[in-house]
Amino acid sequence: MTAPGPIWNAGAGHSGTPSAAALDDLLALCTRRPVWSPDPLAAFATGTPVRRSAVLVLFGVLDSHPAQADAPAVATDLDVLLTRRSPTLSHHPGQVAFPGGGIDPEDAGPEAAALRESAEEAGVDPTGVRVLGTLPDLPVTASSNLVTPVLGWWDRPHRVAAADPAETVDVFRAPVADLVDPAHRVTAVLEHRGHEYRGPAFEVERGILVWGFTAFVLDRLLDATGWAVPWDTGRTVPAPV
Repeated sequence: MTAPGPIWNAGAGHSGTPSAAALDDLLALCTRRPVWSPDPLAAFATGTPVRRSAVLVLFGVLDSHPAQADAPAVATDLDVLLTRRSPTLSHHPGQVAFPGGGIDPEDAGPEAAALRESAEEAGVDPTGVRVLGTLPDLPVTASSNLVTPVLGWWDRPHRVAAADPAETVDVFRAPVADLVDPAHRVTAVLEHRGHEYRGPAFEVERGILVWGFTAFVLDRLLDATGWAVPWDTGRTVPAPV
């Protein structure tokens, strides 16, 4: 179970508005750099080629799509950018994900890679994104990726859409208040080759389930920022594979 805690308090340490308070919380998180995987490389089998990747976890202020939660624990104008991967991809087909991908040799680092991939996949203008910092690397063993989450704040939001249908079929902005709402939180269960995977998941609009790596990062972010509220971890749904 996650620990309770409000997203914002207009008192000391915040800039006076809910969205500004959220930005302060994210900046503080980058400074603290929580340990989510003490030795991420140890998750891979010996000799496995590991690809370095980065994703952009982009928060911003909603335009005309308010949260549906009745009593949100977070600001109702806060959102996060998500994409839905093409069902024809070899790894994680059809899953909801943060925009991102492999770090190319010409990229200056994970931040540059995350911004480039976000532009290529979702049409995000990198000049309107403020990079807040990075979070510790996390392993994705199913695709042999070591992923750096890059936290960003959308200073100049604009309309986005899937730029390459071969990679991305949908781009949307999910209200964080709805993700935090216990009514939208479940545990995803995946049975594969005699093993069972259980992890946090989020039910969003249009019947979409956010699970796997993306849900793990969101779950840890909500806990680390103090935005999470208790939810029923015993409510399960099958992972959509």
